[in-house]
Amino acid sequence: MTNNKPTSGNPVIPGWYADPEARIFNNRFWIYPTYSAPYKEQTFFDAFYSDNLVEWEKAERILDIKDISWADKAMWAPSPIERNGKYYYFFAANDIQSNNELGGIGIAVSDQPHGPFKDALGKPLIDKIHHGAQPIDPHVFIDNDNNAYLYYGGWGQCNVVKLNTDMISLGTFDDGSVYKDITPNFFVEGPCMIKRKNKYYFMWSEGGWGGPDYSVAYGISESPLGPFNRVGKILEKDPKVATGAGHHGVIQIPGKDEWYIIYHRRPLSETNANHREVCIDRLYFNKEEEIQPIEMTFEGVSECVLGADK
Repeated sequence: MTNNKPTSGNPVIPGWYADPEARIFNNRFWIYPTYSAPYKEQTFFDAFYSDNLVEWEKAERILDIKDISWADKAMWAPSPIERNGKYYYFFAANDIQSNNELGGIGIAVSDQPHGPFKDALGKPLIDKIHHGAQPIDPHVFIDNDNNAYLYYGGWGQCNVVKLNTDMISLGTFDDGSVYKDITPNFFVEGPCMIKRKNKYYFMWSEGGWGGPDYSVAYGISESPLGPFNRVGKILEKDPKVATGAGHHGVIQIPGKDEWYIIYHRRPLSETNANHREVCIDRLYFNKEEEIQPIEMTFEGVSECVLGADK
């Protein structure tokens, strides 16, 4: 039987974008990516929204560097979350290389998912290197028990911190620590967490972001704090489709075991490291509850309307 539903196509949004976070806010799909350009030009964030995963609209400059007093370049890897009627937008800026530089992970806040977002603290939330993890690539996750966690890290090290209920300050774990090292084998950057059937699926990017071998692997745990033993890769280059596939977000259709992965990849025609495009494909689990390797496509995904029976 032929599927006559319209599909999104890949790339799912036009232009050079990367590091997409994917969310459902107000019964609408959202993609929050990095504007993929040289660091000095990465000074704003756009967002994209859709009612059906196929047709996407752009919300321009939802956060601009002029509204972040401490940032001067390299704003990337946004991760927004809704709590208590507000939208908290975590992001990295300045690509700091030492504790003597100003930068790290910041938070902006808005009353709407499309912004405008404004600096919540006037300084970074995390501005130092702990356990060897560069403070980049934040990913925020709220568990079923309402505990909020922020996963982050680069340079092959990954940390998790607990967020207080105000979402703009750090809490402590039961052992009194603030920064917990949860680095799995071969981790490079780009953490992402989902929960399915009371198991925690922790994903991350491996390889160099500017090269063809960028990829995504994952591990499973009974706890949001791990340990996350590496199971294997689920997303990597395909010589027929694209290279440099990684740094992603995941959407679950509410109430269904239906999942989508939103990620970036580099077209086969491109060698410029910043020429990355955002794509969407289905994410499936096998009968052993493992994530199946992602099949990258040019077609993308079929139409999906929230709240509608398919």
